[in-house]
Amino acid sequence: MSAFITIVTEALPAGLLPQISAGLDVSESSAGQLVTVYATGSLLTAIPLTLFTQGMRRRPLLLGAITGFLAANSITAVSSSFLLTLAARFIAGISAGLLWALAAGYAARMSPAHLKGRAIAIAMSGTPLALSLGVPAGTYLGNQIGWRACFCVMSGLTLILIVWVLSKVPDYPGEREGSRQSISAVFALPGIRPVLFAVLAFVLAHNILYTYIAPFLAAVQQVERTGPVLLLFGIASLLSIWIVGSLVDRRLRSLTLGSILLFALACFALWQWSDALSVIYLATAAWGLAFGGCATLFQTACANAAGPATDIAQSMLVTTWNMAIAGGGLAGGLLLGRIGPASFAPCILLLLAATFLVVLTARHHGFPPHLHPSRSVPVSPD
Repeated sequence: MSAFITIVTEALPAGLLPQISAGLDVSESSAGQLVTVYATGSLLTAIPLTLFTQGMRRRPLLLGAITGFLAANSITAVSSSFLLTLAARFIAGISAGLLWALAAGYAARMSPAHLKGRAIAIAMSGTPLALSLGVPAGTYLGNQIGWRACFCVMSGLTLILIVWVLSKVPDYPGEREGSRQSISAVFALPGIRPVLFAVLAFVLAHNILYTYIAPFLAAVQQVERTGPVLLLFGIASLLSIWIVGSLVDRRLRSLTLGSILLFALACFALWQWSDALSVIYLATAAWGLAFGGCATLFQTACANAAGPATDIAQSMLVTTWNMAIAGGGLAGGLLLGRIGPASFAPCILLLLAATFLVVLTARHHGFPPHLHPSRSVPVSPD
């Protein structure tokens, strides 16, 4: 539920730009900065906040992050000032950065060590649910009842979540003073660097194509298929979450390598046979299967490599992920403007080739064939 609210809060303005721009009396391009400011908040604060809060108990910290969404969405719903709305979106981005840093480690702590990958998959399933169902539903509701009422609904969902966390989610202690680690120490842990590189390259490749899927389809006279293509991608992503969640604790390495290869095959098919609608749909389904479970794969690999320093490592993963999102938008825009959408596939395939090689060589640390028990995230006796 936390992941669902985070993603819907992030993406909702993109589907309601005309209404928001009219309501705040700004241009649509200015209204689009509500998404940019959100991402910036996550990018700038995920690591510093995680380091600063290492000693805090986990449930109050989780509730603090969720309450940030309640405040931000409530302010957005009633604000008539563009600057105040931007400030609220920055607060939401800060909350998102902290929440993403906590979520995987929290899910892992609540489960037996041999099932922590499945626990992370369940927790992260809120993301594809938000993208495939939440954002389209939010956009529809916003068009029917108004964009402000839509953000009120998000605040209502957040209130329900707060009560749910208070009644059901266990608390865990923070790190003791002597056991806290610096960002450089965590970055130096075996396996962390290959995982972060894989995240950067794989998510960058995805966002080049995903961000500019409409111009890509327009170049092959299929722009009217953008909606069905994105819907198919979302459905395939949901299926991927289920598959990865069932197998990640036993097949982390093979699933990661398979996802990279499947994405590469999908990209190659879109490059060579994009004039055939059936190939577009098949390749999109393969792309969704490849990408849907990648957050679970990378977060599980990161948790395995980091051990007790999982929260700090996850904050680094969150920052890297947001860098890849921003980089995908920038790189894709440059490629589109200077060369055209035909340049997407070769660049994506180069990124995926580098990702595959890094994962393949990270056999002992990062993406091992089997989870080493000593690297498990400890379950607190509390």
